[in-house]
Amino acid sequence: MSAKIIPINRRFTNSPRTKCEPVAFDRKELGIILNIYGQMVTQGKWKDYAIDMLPERAVFSVYRQATETPLYQINKRPALRGKQGQFSVVAPGGLILKRGHNLKNVLRVFDKARFQNL
Repeated sequence: MSAKIIPINRRFTNSPRTKCEPVAFDRKELGIILNIYGQMVTQGKWKDYAIDMLPERAVFSVYRQATETPLYQINKRPALRGKQGQFSVVAPGGLILKRGHNLKNVLRVFDKARFQNL
């Protein structure tokens, strides 16, 4: 035989992610993020976004203009699920504004009054 046979029970188990599989936001997480994004767009604060799916993390970047660096990045790192939390909001200088296990709680950082003048 020239082909290697892989049993079905080994192939479809919940094994750790391999390096070739990108991390992605699921539909519910993306809906929560886009809800906040829509609110900020209607206020005129955010204009554009980008989604990156990398092997170790997924990133939702928010821009004031498409030619600038991101204002904020919403990260999902499944490797941190058991530690600090897999979701985080990062400011332009790399400062982590909030980190946690629940995406809705992490995104509450945008509800604060300090973002009213941006």
